[in-house]
Amino acid sequence: MTTRQRLPDRKSKITLREVALRADVSESTVSRIMRNHSVVADATREKVMETVRALGYVQNRIAGSLASLDSHLIGVVIPSLSNIVFPEVIQGVHEALKASDFQAVISTTEYDIEREEVMVRGLLAWKPAAILIAGFDHTMATRRMLDRSGVRVVELMDIDSAPIDIAVGMSHRKAGYATAKHLISRGYRHFGYVGHNWAADRRARLRYDGLREALGEADLSIKAHAISDGPSSVATGREQTRHLRAMAPEIDVAVYSNDDMAVGGVFHSMSAGISLPTDMAIFGFNGLEIGRELPQPLSTLRSNRFMIGKRAIEAILESPQRSNRPVVIDTGFEVFDGATA
Repeated sequence: MTTRQRLPDRKSKITLREVALRADVSESTVSRIMRNHSVVADATREKVMETVRALGYVQNRIAGSLASLDSHLIGVVIPSLSNIVFPEVIQGVHEALKASDFQAVISTTEYDIEREEVMVRGLLAWKPAAILIAGFDHTMATRRMLDRSGVRVVELMDIDSAPIDIAVGMSHRKAGYATAKHLISRGYRHFGYVGHNWAADRRARLRYDGLREALGEADLSIKAHAISDGPSSVATGREQTRHLRAMAPEIDVAVYSNDDMAVGGVFHSMSAGISLPTDMAIFGFNGLEIGRELPQPLSTLRSNRFMIGKRAIEAILESPQRSNRPVVIDTGFEVFDGATA
């Protein structure tokens, strides 16, 4: 997984003929493999697909005169619909599309960048007007396809890296930094961290890095960590909070990778007789409804997820043609004091 390698210089769109010449097969063989028609030897298929990925080739499924027509499709590629964060982004997308002739086509990757590559290739084959995609972590083949496609590309949720075309979201490193500054101003000095697998959530790691930076400036540090190998969940947050308290009962505030995990921390505290925030404070990230509806509303940092989706579409409608200069749109964040920290 990478977004840091240098992309090859942008050039004209790759043709089926170029793929055939590079792979040393016939054009009809490439076409059959791309359309998954007929039986082709595994070695030949593998050689052709390696060439496809290396060149960033995308099949054109719109034949003949139809290829010259303007597409009214906008591809949206997100990790999940079960995570409440992303449905709110989709709501913003649909709101901004109401007055337009465009239609969103939504795909989910289940946090798998190889699957994301397949989905992007399939969407680009239908010549969409734009593609919205979550985050900056893509395979190099995905980046080549998006970079060379010529369509507007919006990378959502994050602005901490250089975008292919447009980035809409917030700085997660700054969010972590702001979290520490807020909690330090409240008098907290003994910090713990409860988190989930960073390999599948780069943005959580950026918030952690920002948290540590601000703590370091105040000559403070994180005294104990309880980090799960798996994805975030309320149950995981509850269990990891138990581990954290067993390791370091002296901490006065626990910062969580997101609100799901933090709500689990609240549930553990309730069952263990830990008074919030007197015995230990809890601080989350996202500003989810479940946190606001707790008996003690969760202290957290709110991201503007609806606005991320809305501003992404507005940017595309305002400028349908890709610019030579990347655009960054910061939708910001805000601290919600709540009652747990």
